[in-house]
Amino acid sequence: MGSLRSPSSLLEAVALAIVLSEASFVVTTVFLHRTLAHRAVVLRPGARAVGRVLLWVGTGIRPRQWVAVHRKHHAHTDEPGDPHSPYIFGFPTVQFGNVGLYRRVAKDPEVVARYARDLPRDGWDRWLFDHALIGLGLGTAVLVVVFGWVGLVGAGLYAVIYLLGSAAVNGVGHWWGKRPSANLATNNQWLAWIVAGEGLHNNHHAMATAPRLAMRKGEIDPGWWVVRLLVALRLAELRHNARVAAT
Repeated sequence: MGSLRSPSSLLEAVALAIVLSEASFVVTTVFLHRTLAHRAVVLRPGARAVGRVLLWVGTGIRPRQWVAVHRKHHAHTDEPGDPHSPYIFGFPTVQFGNVGLYRRVAKDPEVVARYARDLPRDGWDRWLFDHALIGLGLGTAVLVVVFGWVGLVGAGLYAVIYLLGSAAVNGVGHWWGKRPSANLATNNQWLAWIVAGEGLHNNHHAMATAPRLAMRKGEIDPGWWVVRLLVALRLAELRHNARVAAT
């Protein structure tokens, strides 16, 4: 698998990128979104540590920054102050420039201090997890060692898929789709399949602290399957809206 001269090697790189993307979408929705940002799920210390490591080597995201940006989004949804609303910045800017919009807010210490004050830095953050390039470099190095050039190309494709998929939650998820509840976010089941349930974005804005994003017949939230598995393994428990989540 060290050469990309054959079509099979390219297919291996694409397959690797898809697997990595789906894994990171699951970590993002379960650990960052449902656990840290909205406290709908409580992870046991071991599971929480695994989430931190996977997020670090897979995305380089600093949890406090992500949580702060997301909570600000909920505080000013689709109005001035929203970090990434397509109604403020335009759909193309959000869908294809979401990283820049995110970094602009994430780098503001006042925003992080205000919206993520319940997530103070600890020693692990200072030494490891706040150093995004080290985490991403380590993750890429492991892929290259294990898969050779297929791993390197797969890592590049994965970065594109993850960034565009994450941006689609903010872009597509506030622009096109169904609006069963009275907010401008939308539900797109096809997007929910790709990004571990986050495409059911109208549901999320209707009940932000629900651990399950599927709320109606025919809606499917793959991230919820992971939450239920963690609960069954006693690695997590539900904090908010358990009745809604269990229906």
